[in-house]
Amino acid sequence: MYLIITRTFPPDIGGMQNLMWGLAKSLSKLDMIKVFADYHEDHKKFDDKVSFTIERVGGAKLFRKYRKSFLINEYLKENKKVNCIVADHWKSLELIKSSKKKICLIHSKEINHPKGSRLNKKVLEVLNNVDHVVANSNFSKNLAVSLGVDEKKLIVINPGVDPIEEISKDDLKQAEEMLKGKKQRLITVSRFDKRKNHEKVIMAIRNLKEKYPDITYTCIGYGDEEENLKKLVIELKLDKYVVFLNDVSNELKNALIAKSNIFIMPSIIHKTSVEGFGISFIEAAQYGVPSIGGKDGGASDAIVHNKTGIICDGNSLDEIYSSIDNLFESNKYIELAKECKVHSKNFLWDNIIENYKRIL
Repeated sequence: MYLIITRTFPPDIGGMQNLMWGLAKSLSKLDMIKVFADYHEDHKKFDDKVSFTIERVGGAKLFRKYRKSFLINEYLKENKKVNCIVADHWKSLELIKSSKKKICLIHSKEINHPKGSRLNKKVLEVLNNVDHVVANSNFSKNLAVSLGVDEKKLIVINPGVDPIEEISKDDLKQAEEMLKGKKQRLITVSRFDKRKNHEKVIMAIRNLKEKYPDITYTCIGYGDEEENLKKLVIELKLDKYVVFLNDVSNELKNALIAKSNIFIMPSIIHKTSVEGFGISFIEAAQYGVPSIGGKDGGASDAIVHNKTGIICDGNSLDEIYSSIDNLFESNKYIELAKECKVHSKNFLWDNIIENYKRIL
């Protein structure tokens, strides 16, 4: 039996939520599992549909941490069949007292604290006392080693994706209608925060529109930087070229990706915030859409440079401009579409779970 401890789980949305959901589903095909997850107001409808047990823990954040760990420790005392604990975050294991085998996932941002700092010592106290540390990319692994994590415990397993579902004709028609008249189509699906680097893409659009007057940039998401980005678009007089969406169905989002030419997210390191992998690149590749990602972070595990997209320096406006121009010039993005679809199959959960089976 596997016990999964997570702070991020559906019906909440996000990359981490998708990762833990995919992992839970895949592990449930191998053995019995139980999930301890944080409370979500819409959880009951979701939880009733799954084939395994999910125990939700609510309350104020600080008290929830202690209550959740108490419940898990009690559960472990009473259930001897648990042979492995899988956690989404070092904090999920911080108060767990058990000699059971432990696997902890790392994603870069949550461990990126200066070596020797109080938080770094807390991270190492947990990670150097588990059996395996699963890094979501080679970048995350190398970062962990540089910060003091025992390299012998580290293994790289990229996040997985589910097979894509066929997009309905209605959603494809709506997406095409929204992009009508636009020949060069860029899209980003992510939170609006500094490290995602929407700002420099928007600045590149200002120059690209002179060469590609029918260019458009669709930004799907929400976050703290949304208002600043909208102000920048107005300031640069790009309201005809940049569109913000944050209230679209998952089906329409996928249709918009499928109808776009390039997925772009040239991430940068902002303070301690860094992109550990970028599952969105793989999701776009499933639809035959190549990506442009930043060299700072784990995008290189998701994008094969010049085969399924381009890795560029997200700090350089010139590199972002030239990367977009490179793919649009002579319609190079079309050449990469087939390779994208082939590459994305490596990340299907049925393949990724084989790597977990070796350490479980």
